[in-house]
Amino acid sequence: MTTKERITVAATYLLTEHGAAGVSMRKVAAAVGITPMAIYQYFPDRETLLNAVADTAFAELVRRWEAADRPVAADERLREMLVDHVDFALAQPRLYDYMFTERRDQARQFPADFRARRSPTLNLVADAVTAGVEQKLFRDQDIWETSLMFAALLHGLIQLHHGDRISMPDKSFRTLCLRLGERMIDELRV
Repeated sequence: MTTKERITVAATYLLTEHGAAGVSMRKVAAAVGITPMAIYQYFPDRETLLNAVADTAFAELVRRWEAADRPVAADERLREMLVDHVDFALAQPRLYDYMFTERRDQARQFPADFRARRSPTLNLVADAVTAGVEQKLFRDQDIWETSLMFAALLHGLIQLHHGDRISMPDKSFRTLCLRLGERMIDELRV
C-alpha cells in the first residue's frame, strides 16, 4: 500500500469514527506514522484529503452495489437498492453523512452534474427508473427528477434518524424506510 493510500485509509477511519470534524492532518499523520507536513506532499489541504476520502468511498459503494446480483424487474431492483442504501447509512452514519448530506465544495449538484451522469450512485437509481419505464412498470417522467425524488426521500429520512428526530431502533427505522420507499415505488407505477 502506498503512503497516499495509507493516508486515505487513516482519514477514512477517523471520519467513520469521529465525523469530518474529527479529521485533522495531525491525527491522520499520527495514525500513519509520518509527520503532518509529509501529508502535504500528497494532499495540499484537509479539504482535498476529505474529498479523496469521499471519492474513494463512493467508488467502493458503487462497486459493491454494481456487483450485487440485482433482479431484472425495476421495482424489485429499486427495492433492493433502497435496502442497501439504508443499511450503509446505518452501518457507517458519519461517513454516510459526509458523503451524501454535508456541505462539500466538490459535491455533485442537481441538475447539471446528475444529468451529465457525474453521480455514480444516482446513476444506478436513474438506470433502474429508466428500466422501469422501458418495462412499462413506471410512468414516463423526467428520469432525473424521479431519481432525485427517490434519493431525497431516503436522505431526508436518514438525516432525521441520525439527528434523532425519528426516534426508533435501527431495525424499526429500516422497516419504516422500506414501507415509505414502497409507497414511492407505487407512485411511479403506470
